[in-house]
Amino acid sequence: MNSVTLRLEAEPLILSALREDITSEDVTTASVIGEEATGEVRLIAKQDGVICGLDVFARTFELLDPTAACEFTVAEGDDVTSGQELGIVRAHVRALLSGERVALNYLQRMSGIATYTRRMAALFAGTKTRLVDTRKTCPNMRVFEKEAVRVGGGGNHRYNLSDGVLLKDNHIDAAGDVAKAVAAARAYAPFVRKIEVEVETIDMVREALSAGADIIMLDNMDHDTMAEAMRVIDGAAEVEVSGNVTAENAAALVDLGVDYVSSGALTHSAPILDLSLKHLTVLG
Repeated sequence: MNSVTLRLEAEPLILSALREDITSEDVTTASVIGEEATGEVRLIAKQDGVICGLDVFARTFELLDPTAACEFTVAEGDDVTSGQELGIVRAHVRALLSGERVALNYLQRMSGIATYTRRMAALFAGTKTRLVDTRKTCPNMRVFEKEAVRVGGGGNHRYNLSDGVLLKDNHIDAAGDVAKAVAAARAYAPFVRKIEVEVETIDMVREALSAGADIIMLDNMDHDTMAEAMRVIDGAAEVEVSGNVTAENAAALVDLGVDYVSSGALTHSAPILDLSLKHLTVLG
């Protein structure tokens, strides 16, 4: 995550998470350690996976203690193994203890998504197909989760509703049909926006093509129907496949030769990567 995104988008959310966890004080920590005590604690992997979110992890402690410093032995996107020491955090002990859970929550969640994404992205290695995410993210976690997808080797679909035109079934129903929906989007949206149309049948594929859709999303079709859709489209539009795509079934999509495969599972179903802060030492 670049420094601008971290400060402008992520930092307010990190502060909110810290406020959620510390409404007035960390009463446990305040009762056992003085304000001026400093120390260090070690970050350790408890599972194999892809590490992601180191800058967010570090910033969490810095917001509690401006003197906090993290020395990592790994870089963003590195593979890590169970038992590996990933770095040391040095700060006032109160900051180490009070920030531990929030910092680990971000790091574990982002690393889990990056790990799951890398596993799925590997299925499309060497092909034209790009694996991308969706808007199925946890509220107020999108900036972190989409960054984790990117670090894991996936791409980002729309960041939010302001990013592009995606005409789904309910938009089409509201407009009347595919042609009317595309025409209305062309008339309203800025000319720099591509128009994507979600389709569920071959007839809808033909309608989307006739209407001039830039991208056609094949939604929840079986393999034979998607293969037929690719023959009908024949390069006249970019093609995305979507609908319950997971690491367990994504390999079946490789032979289709579509441009994009989108998967909500990258963000809503990835398990965390188990990480821990251990061996806290009081230095002074």
